[in-house]
Amino acid sequence: MWKPNQAGPIPPSIPEPMRPSAPAPTIYESSTPRPAAATVASPVVATGEQATIGKSLVVKGEVSGSESLYIDGKVEGTINLPGNRVTVGRNGQVAANILAREVVVLGKVRGNVNASDRVDIRSEGSLTGDVTAARISIEDGAYFKGGIDIRKPGEAKNGPVVAAAEPAIVNLNATLPLA
Repeated sequence: MWKPNQAGPIPPSIPEPMRPSAPAPTIYESSTPRPAAATVASPVVATGEQATIGKSLVVKGEVSGSESLYIDGKVEGTINLPGNRVTVGRNGQVAANILAREVVVLGKVRGNVNASDRVDIRSEGSLTGDVTAARISIEDGAYFKGGIDIRKPGEAKNGPVVAAAEPAIVNLNATLPLA
């Protein structure tokens, strides 16, 4: 455990400018050695990478990508972030269908939510629409109006997932007999 009297990593001699939340490679231009960084192999969602739609932003259309999203502004349209978390903050207002691994609602959502893992509607949250997820949590004080469809992980809309057949190998240079 780190204690205040222990020395931490050596900071670079040149202060770094403010960066956007998107990951960027760190460049050290001084001769000071780089601090040791822990490299842990983990899935993308566990790295803490998260995009933010701030209070004053309004997005109309489709939002898609491969990182988690925090919404504190307004979004209208569709949100398609499979394998990632979508958090609608206290100030967030979403009028969209949401497809994600995990959805946390602290603000207002109007639209259907499809989560491969779970949906959490917190006490100050409001969700109007149908929910399809493996798990759902609705805290006391939360507002929910819609249907709930609990699916086991990996289950398709019309029942269990069927393994896909192996693709056929087609020789495009072969001549076919005419009938």
